[in-house]
Amino acid sequence: MFFSWMFYTVFIFAIIFLIVKLNYTKSLYEKELKISNKQKEAIKDAQLLIRKYRTQLQRSIGNIDILTEELNAVRNDIKSLRAKNSQTRLEKTQLSQKVKELEERIDALI
Repeated sequence: MFFSWMFYTVFIFAIIFLIVKLNYTKSLYEKELKISNKQKEAIKDAQLLIRKYRTQLQRSIGNIDILTEELNAVRNDIKSLRAKNSQTRLEKTQLSQKVKELEERIDALI
């Protein structure tokens, strides 16, 4: 009788211990599951932000490319204007020399 009473007591304590351990493990699992879900949501939000900033960056790079092309066009225009300006200066100096020569001839004729 003592052994059966002892056996039932140990068996009941073992069952209670296993039930408590099961509930503790279950609560830990639920906490980890909540944390995992929060991390997944955070990762999704981060991915959305990355996509958003990537598109903005691509647009900015496209705008930079357009600005670079315009800047190169303006540089080429400035170079051609400088060349034209130097050519007109040369022509002006040549014309002023011709005018001086003509004035000298006119003075010589008078």
